[in-house]
Amino acid sequence: MKYYDVVIDNRTDKTDRLYTYAYDGEPLKTGDKVIVPFALGNKPREAYVAGEAKEPEEAIRPKIKVISEVDEEVRLSREMMATAAWMKSRYLCRYIDAIRLFTPAGSKAKRRKPKPLIEGKRSAEDVKLTAEQEAAMEQIGEAVRRGEHDRFLIHGITGSGKTELYIRTAQAVISKGRTVIVLVPEISLTGQVVDRFRERFGAQRLAILHSRLTLGERYDQWQRIRNGEVDIVIGARSAVFAPLENIGLIVIDEEHESTYKSDFTPKYDTVEVALKRTQDKDNNGILMLGSATPSVVTYHRARNGIYKLITLKERYNKTPLPHVEVVDMREELKKGNRSIISRKLADAIEHETAEGRQVMLFLNRRGYSTFLSCRECGFVMKCPVCGLSLTYHRSSGEAVCHFCGHREIAPRKCPDCGSKYMRYFGTGTEKLQEAVDEMFPDLVTDRLDLDTIKERGALAKRLSAFRKKETDILIGTQIIAKGLDFRNVGLVGIVAADVSLNIPDFRSPERTFQLVTQAAGRAGRGDKIGRVIIQTYSPDNYAVTFSAAQDYEGFYREEDMLRHMLCYPPYSDLYQVIFTAKDPEEAKAGAQFWHEKLLRILPEEDRRNVFAPQEAYMSKIRDVYRWSMLIKCPAGKRRAYSAAIEEIRQLDRAKKKKLYTAVVDINPYSFS
Repeated sequence: MKYYDVVIDNRTDKTDRLYTYAYDGEPLKTGDKVIVPFALGNKPREAYVAGEAKEPEEAIRPKIKVISEVDEEVRLSREMMATAAWMKSRYLCRYIDAIRLFTPAGSKAKRRKPKPLIEGKRSAEDVKLTAEQEAAMEQIGEAVRRGEHDRFLIHGITGSGKTELYIRTAQAVISKGRTVIVLVPEISLTGQVVDRFRERFGAQRLAILHSRLTLGERYDQWQRIRNGEVDIVIGARSAVFAPLENIGLIVIDEEHESTYKSDFTPKYDTVEVALKRTQDKDNNGILMLGSATPSVVTYHRARNGIYKLITLKERYNKTPLPHVEVVDMREELKKGNRSIISRKLADAIEHETAEGRQVMLFLNRRGYSTFLSCRECGFVMKCPVCGLSLTYHRSSGEAVCHFCGHREIAPRKCPDCGSKYMRYFGTGTEKLQEAVDEMFPDLVTDRLDLDTIKERGALAKRLSAFRKKETDILIGTQIIAKGLDFRNVGLVGIVAADVSLNIPDFRSPERTFQLVTQAAGRAGRGDKIGRVIIQTYSPDNYAVTFSAAQDYEGFYREEDMLRHMLCYPPYSDLYQVIFTAKDPEEAKAGAQFWHEKLLRILPEEDRRNVFAPQEAYMSKIRDVYRWSMLIKCPAGKRRAYSAAIEEIRQLDRAKKKKLYTAVVDINPYSFS
């Protein structure tokens, strides 16, 4: 008889620990899925073996329950279980919540007749490398040959050929019998990366994980990967948990994207998880991050030797970066132009389209107007379940909450005072398209935002029309700023660079710089130099000036200096604790309880890093009230702060009556 510690698949804090069971069959391995009797009535529950337990004292052996059966269909590896245990400690989540990320969603499905396989059509010899790419591959190739863990940041301007480096490295790794994970921010927007890999490697040994697979399809894909039928897995954030073994490479393309930070429990950081997996002794793989605008945290790490920095300064086709101009919209107002399109941008649209080139206009706000207000009494229409301002959508005549989806017919009279003077304020992509259509009635426009691509296939259809030059002007939110490669785009107009600057978040300058630079990178990807026009009411803001100058180093120095001074990441970790309850007073009470306990537990010099709780920025979502507390954990003190929070969580669990929920998010990308 052997004894094993197991994690019960039971999502409550009260059972978030290891339980010891006996088993007299074939020895079990860490990661095996088993069925065990649990709690009163010995109800069968699924569980995962965390490791072999010490033999209990003879007196208590008869009381130890026995594992009922072993599930041969699902087995995790030692490395996966180790990563899950690390996630529990790092993200202060339940053990089972981390383990579940590695397990297959859904149940076994009836396998469909396999589609004909598409074999790779191009070889590496068909693609000539630039001198910069050659030098990069020499450095990366040496790491592959050593077979040891290594880390690289590929800082390459848009169009510099980062994808080819990913492909070549993957080829070198696979030739050694190892496996590869390639992560992209959003599968639907990075089809070109998928196409390039499929073209080079074929489809037979490649799996693509995405949210549109059915539960049965996901289960079958999981089994294909786990059974060793796959060499490369491509997917969005969750693909970092692909059940591969002997991982030789994890690529994270556009590593700066906020989509790599999970919004759901566990609130993990994909880059950190990828680093943990490649570091593990069973993998000893390479972590490769790529971006034209790396996050400040990542670039700081590269500057400090945590990542090896590889810089690509030239576009693959040798075409220079686009010419960038900044338009001060305050001056436009002074000259009597109240349109959302400046005279310079209008002239540039007319010139580029007359020359047969296409235009992309970027505005990171959807809808027609950003809020509805009564000019008589000041009433602002808000969501009844979230308390957020409703956005007016003219096409449907509705006022919509972009958070919970609540919608209602936009009123003609003020619901509060009955006045006729309900007006629409602010500008979204719908209103921008209307203005462009009025200004250029002979041109064909299209819009890409969450309102126009709801139907399956709508995104691909619209992008295809633009690629075929059936559309002259493409208007969109950040969707059009990511990873799109159209050779005929001569002009990119950034209509309101200030939208992201005004977000109440310390990262707002970084996001503005990244969005503007990435959007600008869509111009001039063919043989002719492109043009970019940035419209802003803050032309002197450093995020705008450095993005206009396409000077990443300058922006990084300015931003890094400010973060060092204010002790923001990478000089600290920020812990946000969100307290939710149906009763606002219960949410507030939970926040005050945690705040009081933290001040007692932490040493006096650290108490200044615990900020007083307050109503969350989004204080009510779907009829649930929210309070927030922020903790600034200086570099080097992570263990002490995490231990203090864990101690409070234990006190919280011990409460007999508790009507609130507390969720910890480490380095959130949104302080909402």
